[in-house]
Amino acid sequence: MIETVGLTRHFGGRRAVSDVTATFPAGTVTALLGLNGAGKTTLLRLIAGLDRPDSGTVLVNGRPAGSDPRLLGFHLGPDAMNPRHTVTRHLRWLAALSGVDAARVDTVLADTGLAERRRDRIDRLSLGMRQRVAIAGALLADPQALLFDEPLNGLDVPGIVWFRSLLRRLAEQGRTVVVATHLLGEVALTADRIVLLADGRVTESGDLDTLTPVGADPRDWLESTLLECA
Repeated sequence: MIETVGLTRHFGGRRAVSDVTATFPAGTVTALLGLNGAGKTTLLRLIAGLDRPDSGTVLVNGRPAGSDPRLLGFHLGPDAMNPRHTVTRHLRWLAALSGVDAARVDTVLADTGLAERRRDRIDRLSLGMRQRVAIAGALLADPQALLFDEPLNGLDVPGIVWFRSLLRRLAEQGRTVVVATHLLGEVALTADRIVLLADGRVTESGDLDTLTPVGADPRDWLESTLLECA
């Protein structure tokens, strides 16, 4: 479980996240939604411990996220990789940095469909393959909670289907899964819950089935709700 209480973060005079109190339960996939600039990436970075809040707290299974890499894995895009490294070298570097047994690299290569690309340099991979490498990095420490920021960008249809099954498998294993995405069709297919941000504040939070009006299509309701934030 991930719990945030009163998270607030400003950049200069701009409020990126304001008093965000939310719960992301274990065993569920929570979609983090909002328009561009709503604060989604900032919130994920605060949860991951990559940025410090001006105020508020984050706990993962009752502990600070940065205290153990096995608590929390995060994917914040495919660009933060040395382009000259091979796939294997990048993942081994992450494993060494996190104190993870190097044998886990072979496991995540297989899990993400990268075993045959393990010797390829990062700069020779397509965007979709670099997304898989970033996802493999998030899985490396076998964490109890995972954050994904727009993980479907660049994935082809087989990749999207694979990622759907990955999310469900992680949730069924009892892990906490949070996915920031703009693809509302995927939210309707894979998410158990949503947290909706507008101008850095939580405006909707809860089970998708419960929030969706009776008889409404979840994707249509999500679309209209986001349009109201514009």
